[in-house]
Formats: sequence, structure tokens, C-alpha cells
Amino acid sequence: MKSEKPITGTRLYALGFGLFLGLAILKFGNPVILDQKITPPVSPSEFWTYAWPTHWGNWILLPLALTGAALGFTSKPRWPGIHRLWLLPLLWFGWQLLSATQTVDGNLTATTLWQFAGCVACYFLGALVLGREWAVRWLLAGVLAAFAFCLIKGINQRLVEFPQSRQVLLDGGRVGWTNISPELFAEMKHDRVVITTNGVDVANPAILAKFAKGRVNGTLVYPNALAGLILLLLPVSLVLAFNRTKRLRPLIRAAVIALTVFLGGSAFFWTGSKLGWLIALALGGACLFRLQWPMRSKLATLTGILLIGLVIFAVRFHNYFAAGATSVGARFDYWRAAAETTFKHPLLGTGPGTFKWSYERLKSPEAEMTRLAHNDYLEQFSDSGIAGGVFYAAWIILSLATIGRHAWRASDPMTFALFAGLLGWFVQGLGEFGLYVPALAWTAFAFLGCLLVLSGNRIDKKPAADYSFPRT
Repeated sequence: MKSEKPITGTRLYALGFGLFLGLAILKFGNPVILDQKITPPVSPSEFWTYAWPTHWGNWILLPLALTGAALGFTSKPRWPGIHRLWLLPLLWFGWQLLSATQTVDGNLTATTLWQFAGCVACYFLGALVLGREWAVRWLLAGVLAAFAFCLIKGINQRLVEFPQSRQVLLDGGRVGWTNISPELFAEMKHDRVVITTNGVDVANPAILAKFAKGRVNGTLVYPNALAGLILLLLPVSLVLAFNRTKRLRPLIRAAVIALTVFLGGSAFFWTGSKLGWLIALALGGACLFRLQWPMRSKLATLTGILLIGLVIFAVRFHNYFAAGATSVGARFDYWRAAAETTFKHPLLGTGPGTFKWSYERLKSPEAEMTRLAHNDYLEQFSDSGIAGGVFYAAWIILSLATIGRHAWRASDPMTFALFAGLLGWFVQGLGEFGLYVPALAWTAFAFLGCLLVLSGNRIDKKPAADYSFPRT
């Protein structure tokens, strides 16, 4: 089905919004609750090298959202989904505002509300302005360019940056830090890369351990966040690499495909994400059942993939489980505290973004402190009460179910790739906090809104024939 000829202004808007999401991937990869701990860059080199305060992203998104609203108003769009899919996000955000009136920390809640407002804005912009085949292609240009840069940075961390930095710290400790300029040494002490123990300046053991493990994070806050970004964007990257390079020379096409697989696969492996690995295995197995193969061949291939994947998983994380799987145990303690907080504050919770304060009171004595519950869904219940948790979970589940019914049978693999990425990212939210990271959440919700249109769903109508990407 041919799409209507796009308006030039909307085309440019799609490109601009994609560049903004790409900028978020590069610079707004920290959780919003850490905003006050991020030192604003002042020099050109700092602007290029370091992350930016997350509230800067709000001020960039605000005019983009207003411009998108104006474009959407002039085109008079109809909502591309059943009524609940526009009502639920509004109910959820409205309940966050209501919960904010009883918050235990006004600053944290205000920062979190800006993040949630950005999620809702990206969702509606995706559905009402950007949900067209050509618009998504322009949107992907900026997003995937930033994604490639993030992967390259992650691989560079593993192969170059971490080994060199670790060696500098080890050498510095041996020679009394005379190998480092006074200005850089002062910065390292400020950032706690170097700490003072018994009157002696030594390399922070936690930093040395991080470099030794070699878990990469690219431009994001930590390795599991990068794993979430890869789950979200690698499927569509692979489809583009295989399907959009058919007119290239065979050697060039093979190089593009190999580079995409290497960047995505290597960075994903080196994140060391346990949950991400299991989600990827499940998604890979599900994709097999879209192939036009005999069922016996599908089952045999699925069995082989699962066996190989689980063997690699066991070998890769053997030392982790032998040491007691501490992060898994820690998460169970977070979730227990979130459940207790929900029962104690069932109506409005403790306020958006305030899990830190409830966990501080409820955590086990031996447990490390955390600021987030490492479960986006449970944290909604804990922070904003039962209604807030139900609204959020219902919104996500119903959206994915609505999109999935079409994406599974869509003839074009691009639609399924976008859906698979979203499904993987939202499932990872059961063990992570991607909802609070602008780079991840804003990108995911923009594509969630887009896919509502691409899935061909219309109010009070059966799904249309096919709104997937046109074939090349």
C-alpha cells in the first residue's frame, strides 16, 4: 500500500527528531535521579567527551514536542489505536501528578515527572506525527547513527580504554602518581578514581575491578543499560543490513552485514548482561517460527540455538554464579522492599522516583544501597501506588499485544524487527530501570507510538491490509 506524499516540514521534523533521539543516546544515558550529580560540561572537549545533565534533554524536547503538536494539529490525525491506548498513558501520568502531592522528596519527584512527561510526549509524537513508513526511515537515520557510535565506543572500551586506564592506575600507585599531571590527579581524586587510605593515595579498588571485568557500557550509565539499547535497536539494524543493501556490490554488502553483526554481537557479549542474554535467546527462538520452514526443522533449530546459547551462558557466567550471584540476590531484596512499600502506601505510594528513601528503611542490613528498584513495573507500584502500577503495566501490555498481532504476520521483516526490539526492551524492564534513562525510554516510547500506526490499527476498525515498510 502506497503512503501519501509526505509534507516537507514533516519529513524534516522526522529527521530532526531522530537526530534528537540520537543525541539522547550519546549524551543523556544516565538515570534522571542522578541529574544533580552530573557536572555540566564547560569546554568543547568536555561537551564532546562527557555526559550532559539529563534536564538539558527536557529543554530540547519541549520545543520539539510543541512543534510536533502543531504539525499533528494541522494534519488533523485520528488516533491510530483503540481508545485505551491513548487513555492509559494519560491516566498513568495523571496519577503520577497526583502521587507527587504526597511525595517524600520533592526534588526527586519533580525530576522524575519531567522524565515521564518526555515518555508520554514521545509516545504521542510517534503515533500522531511520526507513525508513517517514510517518517520512521528518517527517524531511524539519526537513531542508528548514534547507536553505531555507542557500539564502537563500547568495543573501544573493552579493547583499548579499559586496559590502558587500568595500567595507568597500577603504574601510578607504584610510582606515587608521578606519571600523572597534578591537574589530572586532582580530577581523579575528585571523581574518586583515586582514594586516600591510611594517608596513602591508592587506586579505587572498585574502579580497578570494573576495568578488569571489562564490561562495556558505551555512552550509557552501565553495561545492562547498553544491553537494553542493543535489544531495542539491533533487530532493526540487522534487517536494514540484510534487506537494504541488496543493490550494493556483493563484497560491500557482505562487509556491511559483517560489521553490523560484529558491532552488535561483540558489544552485547561484552556487556555481560545475564538477563539480556536470556531475552535475546528467547527472541531469537521466537523469530524462527516466522520462517517458512517445516515445523520439525524449526523445533530442531530452536533446540540447537537454546542448547548453544545456554552452554555459552553457563561458561560465560560460571564465576558469577560460583560467587553466589550477588546481583540476583540484591534484586530480590529490592523487589521485596518495593512490595512492602506498596502494601504500606497502596493509594499514592511514596512519590515518583523516591524508591531510594523507602529502600533505605526496609533494606536488609548487609544489602548495598540502591536508588531504583531495578524493575520498572514494581517501582510504579511502590512509588505511585497500586493504580499507578496497574495503569503503566496495562498500557505496556495492551500496546505490545495490539502491535504484536499484526507484527507477527506482517510480510515485511522491518515491522517485526521493530516490535521484537520493543518487546525485548520492555521485558528487560522486569529486571532493570530503563524507564528512568532518557536515552532508552524516549527512544522506546517514540517507536511504540510509531508501531501503533505501522501495525495498521484504527479506531473501531479491523486492522488494515498492511502498513509495514514497503519492500525494496
